[in-house]
Amino acid sequence: MSTAPQDGSPVLRMESVRKTFGGSVVLRDVDLEVAPHTVTALIGASGSGKSTLLRCANLLEEIDDGAIWLDGEEITDPRADQDAVRRRIGVVFQAYNLFPHMTVLDNITLAPRRVHGASRAQAEERARELLERLGLSGKADAYPDRLSGGQQQRVAIVRALAVRPRLLLLDEITAALDPELVGEVLEVVRGLKDEGMTMVLATHEMGFARDVADQVCFLDGGVVLERGTADQVFGDPQQERTRRFLRRIVEAGRL
Repeated sequence: MSTAPQDGSPVLRMESVRKTFGGSVVLRDVDLEVAPHTVTALIGASGSGKSTLLRCANLLEEIDDGAIWLDGEEITDPRADQDAVRRRIGVVFQAYNLFPHMTVLDNITLAPRRVHGASRAQAEERARELLERLGLSGKADAYPDRLSGGQQQRVAIVRALAVRPRLLLLDEITAALDPELVGEVLEVVRGLKDEGMTMVLATHEMGFARDVADQVCFLDGGVVLERGTADQVFGDPQQERTRRFLRRIVEAGRL
């Protein structure tokens, strides 16, 4: 994992973050703190702002108001080096976004070599180590279209980990998978948690969020309406809107 302050201060902090699209408020005065070596799960209905929050955290979207800090550095300061910030944050999206004309190994080693200046030997050693850890050791020379959806998503996670990120953002990484492939990807995330990776994940997998998250944030209409431990949010929600949301999840057999 990457080196970073060891004083227990938040890895990620968002304060009064506001984001609008075409006059519609998507994030409304969002505050969030993510402690080192913890998992924060963002839950809520589609369109509640979860993905936008992650994209703002990685500076893929420019916020309209508020501020975001990474390890105490205000990354939304206009003077901040956005490319340097993104090099410290790994992102895995719903779509795998693998280059179809490149092998698994080349997909994984591209950023370490081109962006981080690693030698080919260094990048390939790291990639093969991660592939083995995630059960993909025999797939280094395969092309993405020869892999299952679950395997492609695991390769996407390996690619994000290859640059030794300080923070890993996961945006509905099981949404495009067949149900039987979801478990293998979620098991990878469990393993990363056990290794101490700091993660923020947007997910519709409520049982998984309850199992793995140290902090759960329920978003509704761009507002973090409720937050707490998994036991607090899932077991004793304080807001009626949260209770309604979870009740529907339970009725649908997803929790």
